[in-house]
Amino acid sequence: MSNKIIMCRYGEIILKGLNRPKFESALTKNIKEALEGYGEVNIWRAQGITYVEPLEGDSQLKKVVEKLKCVFGIVSLTIAHKCEKNLESIKQEILNSFTDEIKAHNTFKVNAKRADKKFPYKSPQICDEIGGFILENFPHLKVDVNNPSLAVTVEIRDNEAFVHTQRVKCSGGMPVGTNGKAMLLLSGGIDSPVAGYMIAKRGVKLEAVHFFSYPYTGERAKDKVLKLASIVAKYNGEIKVHIVPFTEIQLEIREKCPEEHLTLVMRRFMMQIAERVAKSNNCQALVTGESIGQVASQTIGALNVTNDSVNTVVFRPLIGMDKEEIVEISRKIDAFETSILPYEDCCTVFTPRHPSTKPRVENVVKSQQKLDIDRLIDEAVAGVETLVIKSED
Repeated sequence: MSNKIIMCRYGEIILKGLNRPKFESALTKNIKEALEGYGEVNIWRAQGITYVEPLEGDSQLKKVVEKLKCVFGIVSLTIAHKCEKNLESIKQEILNSFTDEIKAHNTFKVNAKRADKKFPYKSPQICDEIGGFILENFPHLKVDVNNPSLAVTVEIRDNEAFVHTQRVKCSGGMPVGTNGKAMLLLSGGIDSPVAGYMIAKRGVKLEAVHFFSYPYTGERAKDKVLKLASIVAKYNGEIKVHIVPFTEIQLEIREKCPEEHLTLVMRRFMMQIAERVAKSNNCQALVTGESIGQVASQTIGALNVTNDSVNTVVFRPLIGMDKEEIVEISRKIDAFETSILPYEDCCTVFTPRHPSTKPRVENVVKSQQKLDIDRLIDEAVAGVETLVIKSED
């Protein structure tokens, strides 16, 4: 049986005071759910660390590490080697497990963390003992406490000692589910999956609503959106996607509304339908991928028109970002290549040639009132298809 174990460290959770156990429990729950199907794993918490112990060897270990990197709430992790809590065992573990790695470096330092204050050696003494031992066995090395190429860390915990050399950066944020639930308006573009990722990172559990205008948008466009949902699910956990039939509404808008208001009226319908679906699924907010000034429907005036259509709070995490910044995050979460597939979504259907960029709310409301709003929304909500999407990895 391997002596390797994964030590998961928090960030903001540490600052939660008396509420901290609630956040730790949520993180443990999310880790267990994320690792379903990844083999037998032991998970427990102690002294501000969540320990994950894969029981099926190094191949499982690598897969578990990659999955944990996407679990919000974990700031970093280390693959540590556990050993008995005495200096001789620690030294032997360094020789047994880290010789090849140490040989590949020229400078080093030793860090010591003594969480068990009953351990007979204090942290500086541990550093001296282990540092001297490493120099004796690897005489090519030099000590560099400021900028070493290798840092050997020894941690003395309640029941065992741990040795590790590398720290893996993870996603950080807050455990999903600790800050309520929201409904993401998920299109087939670059922005909305990034918006979902950013809100999930703040601990918000997501569901998604997608507007589907068959036959103007085809099955490949729908499949693309479901693929994007599976990418968001890598960070959010499984996600419900509510597919809304939107063709009739768009045709009615095109027939009865002024051209310059087509997109704005469409956005109002989307928000109103999303609000209805959100309330029926206990979501407390809406999430969109809008960025101020990116397109005509995202000017201040246009956003004011959109906000006027609902009473639910709307989160716009991308509002102050430019496209380059959004694309960078899209690439980081592996959504970009899917987002740019050339399958149109309903937002690109019936696009006006000269959209209004400084609309007045009362004028757009007047345009929307030319339609049977309640009937159209009721029929769209009645036709919703709900799918449960899981991460593909």
